[in-house]
Amino acid sequence: MKKPPPIRVLIVDDHPVLREGLAAIIGSQPGMQVVGEAGTGEEGVSLFRELRPGVTLMDLRLPGISGAEATAQIRAEFPDARIVVFSSYSGDEGIYRSLRAGAMAYLLKDTLRTELIAAIETVHKGERYIPRAVAARLAERRAQRDLTARETEILTLIVKGLSNREIACVIRASEGTVRIHVSNILAKLGVSDRTEAAVQAIERGIVPLL
Repeated sequence: MKKPPPIRVLIVDDHPVLREGLAAIIGSQPGMQVVGEAGTGEEGVSLFRELRPGVTLMDLRLPGISGAEATAQIRAEFPDARIVVFSSYSGDEGIYRSLRAGAMAYLLKDTLRTELIAAIETVHKGERYIPRAVAARLAERRAQRDLTARETEILTLIVKGLSNREIACVIRASEGTVRIHVSNILAKLGVSDRTEAAVQAIERGIVPLL
């Protein structure tokens, strides 16, 4: 019986050592082949167009466009693209944005190699692969109310340390309006003050820590 062709894998990650490690793991599998490596989201999109891999491993935090943005661009152009986000960030917002962008799996970088290989094989078949820990974070997110775009903007400014008065100047609104928004943000996040809101924003990935 003729062997099926190997699963062609593209790796997109800005850390060369990690790319080398992933390439070694994947390349050691008899049914897989690493066909390309990229260090930025833009390079990942470009290489995908050129190589048309069977599965793409995509880091979430990348120079330039993010992994979620690169995933969305690839899926918009190639709806059948099969992408696994492979990230060190376990925040529920990052997971949600990645899956909404079109990723079919979300793995943390402390994942065992056996689970990495299983995820690649599963996604290559056109099926989703969501580990239990990732599913639990998504369930937590669904239990909370979404922030509006304006509330997310204000939360970002809170994380940067701006006062209500300074935020009002930035968004060109009254200080009273900002206070109302801040009160709504605290209620939606289930916290009691601005400091707790800032911590949760970073931990959940609502506001990236640059």
